[in-house]
Amino acid sequence: MKSKTRTGNFFEDFYPGMVLTHATPRTITSGDQALYTSLYGSRFAFSSSDEFARTLGFECAPVDDFLAFHIVFGKTVADISLNAVANLGYAEGILGVPLYPGDTVSTTSVVIGVKENSNGKTGVVYVRSTGRNQHGEMVLQYVRWVMVRKRDVDAAVPVVVVPELSESVAAGSLSIPKEVNLTGYDVTLSGSAYRWGDYSVGERIAHVDGMTIEEAEHQMATRLYQNTAKVHFNQHTESQGRFGRRLIYGGHIISIARALSFNGMENAFKVAAINGGTHVAPTFAGDTIYAWSEILEKIEVPERDDLGALRVRLVAAKNNSCENFPLKNSEGQYQEDVVLDFDYTVLMPN
Repeated sequence: MKSKTRTGNFFEDFYPGMVLTHATPRTITSGDQALYTSLYGSRFAFSSSDEFARTLGFECAPVDDFLAFHIVFGKTVADISLNAVANLGYAEGILGVPLYPGDTVSTTSVVIGVKENSNGKTGVVYVRSTGRNQHGEMVLQYVRWVMVRKRDVDAAVPVVVVPELSESVAAGSLSIPKEVNLTGYDVTLSGSAYRWGDYSVGERIAHVDGMTIEEAEHQMATRLYQNTAKVHFNQHTESQGRFGRRLIYGGHIISIARALSFNGMENAFKVAAINGGTHVAPTFAGDTIYAWSEILEKIEVPERDDLGALRVRLVAAKNNSCENFPLKNSEGQYQEDVVLDFDYTVLMPN
């Protein structure tokens, strides 16, 4: 009798053009947002206060942009990365319509590239995933690439296809919510008087605060996103692996770093794009995460004088206060304490 259980896709199961419709649509609630806040302590007024969001033209506070990201991402895990060794990077991420409590999210993915690794045991799979709400409107679209184990090292694999990906999301491709109006933006309630014009290209900001990863909180977070990757959950299997323990989900580090960035970038209220990102090194329970940001580009938004966009490099390091802005050594290699190098675009009042 054929087994009714699923072991997930292995590298040889993927091929360019493959379409995956992911199971379990998810209705987002205010409870999800409250739990997300309890996990990361994000203080951006836009996603904390219905009244603040209404002054900007929204019906109520949208859920945090990275909660939306994790929910969309979590749908894909069972089909794409259940047998992953590591999630490697992101590109061409565009945040679409805001996601509100009561909205239902569904996700589909298309395989856009495959490349077997030289060891013959794993390969890299490139996918473009799209999350939509119950009206079919795009909430988030992004590309990611992930290293996946082979089921059979002797299995035939597809011809190598490595997609060409943009370095960043062009200004004209940014999705600005039609309802946003920042003429009444209250910098007292947001926590800082610094607006778009107060930041300069090349400026670096050490965000000062640190957050220690707790095993229980990480487990709660990945369950919140319905992320079933065994490297995050199953100590029985991971005790036999390379590190001997469970890995922290890379998105957990993104959310910690974003929450820490509030101190110094309080008015970066809305994420507009994910230009790229690399999970440089693994993290484990007990590590303390710090973060720093560098302004890469100032972007004027066409036909808008109430807001501007900043392209920002967000770097997270473990057990390093980031006062010295850790990144790469003289040979161009990442320093050993750097765990995340993330390139994203945020909106700010002008």
